[in-house]
Amino acid sequence: MAQFKVENRIWDPAETMPRAELRRLQLERLKDCVRRVADVPFYREAFASTGVSADSIRSLDDLRRLPFTTKDDLRRYYPLGFLAVEREKLVRIHGSSGTTGKPTFVAYTAQDMDIWSNLCARFLVAGGLRPEHFVQIAFGYGLFTGGFGLHQGVEKVGAAIVPASAGNTPRQLMLICDLNVQVLICTPSYALNIAEAARDQGMTPEQIPLKFGHFGAEPWTEDMRTRIEQELGIVAFNNYGLSEVIGPGVSGECTLQQGMHIQEDHFIVECVDPDTLEPVATGEAGELVFTTITKEALPLIRYRTRDIARLDDTPCRCGRTTVRMSRVIGRTDDMLIIRGVNVFPSQIEEALLRVEGTSPHYQIELSRPGALDQVTVRVEVRPEDFSDRMREMQALRDRIDREIHAITGLRMNVELVKPQSLERFQGKAKRVIDRRQMKVE
Repeated sequence: MAQFKVENRIWDPAETMPRAELRRLQLERLKDCVRRVADVPFYREAFASTGVSADSIRSLDDLRRLPFTTKDDLRRYYPLGFLAVEREKLVRIHGSSGTTGKPTFVAYTAQDMDIWSNLCARFLVAGGLRPEHFVQIAFGYGLFTGGFGLHQGVEKVGAAIVPASAGNTPRQLMLICDLNVQVLICTPSYALNIAEAARDQGMTPEQIPLKFGHFGAEPWTEDMRTRIEQELGIVAFNNYGLSEVIGPGVSGECTLQQGMHIQEDHFIVECVDPDTLEPVATGEAGELVFTTITKEALPLIRYRTRDIARLDDTPCRCGRTTVRMSRVIGRTDDMLIIRGVNVFPSQIEEALLRVEGTSPHYQIELSRPGALDQVTVRVEVRPEDFSDRMREMQALRDRIDREIHAITGLRMNVELVKPQSLERFQGKAKRVIDRRQMKVE
């Protein structure tokens, strides 16, 4: 397996700012942000009810006096009721997919765009990108922030872009090989699709020119990283962002791959209990909440992401001084409650990838034929491990069952299916089918 050592390089001196100086900058920018959103109808009403104003903010602890903002709030003021600048100052509009209704839009001024590209450049450089590289972006280009967001970050660094967009996996592989592409950007599940296509063509990881990959836009596990690195022969880095906050660039990994550095000079992060909304202790899992202290067009105060993760404020050996966040381990609205137990799909993925012989392609189906929930986990067996021998398949099924039980405490039905029989996704993978919600009470 080919692996490449990544040199630690820091793009922006702000990434290494002393903590005390960083906190002073955050306070100054928070007060400015509160002042700038004071005429946004949602915040004007919220500030009036609590008596808060920019002048009343004395320390970062006063952040807790400010209101939370949710996606439902953005929907209530659809399409651009949260704008804090004149429309004439806007240069770009992006938005969410709108899979649960109309999209939520986010707007950018020219200054926002400059900051966004710089934030993407920070984590791309931290993860090995250099001006001499060819970069293939296999995210969709459109309202989704992933494609254009990473595109402008790569341009900022000065590398060459292959804007392949999503889909047509054989063509993706052809471009990677023919153009000698060193860096791949897409979702982690799509990286595995590309690896699968390479394997189907008889290619080994050593024959694939890729060296690094930057993956995001969906939760993934450490075991999945290992699988991607082995099958593509690359070093795989995780990054995080969400369209309502800015898009990719909120945080990203350094060479040590021990959590994603949050760009705290632009975002104040909190980690709260999603039920009580009180802060959790550092290191405990909670919902991430971001305040965008430098956004001009559409700043958000205490935006509840619904993403569950942990924060780590211990110093990182890379030299960056910012707090790191763990990979997203679930979402408050993706969390499955099965027979009274909270389960995240990522936990099941973690169990599957611990078992030799399984592929990272799976589907979770929930039903409630009687009074109890039933869960069926369908998982593809790797081609080299698929067998007509019932005893071998039963042994594999038993190993998967034990791993799922060890991690979730639940017994689930495990179905082994043939290689490449489950649906493949070009964007975010859809792992869960919850038929319990389709019942008419």
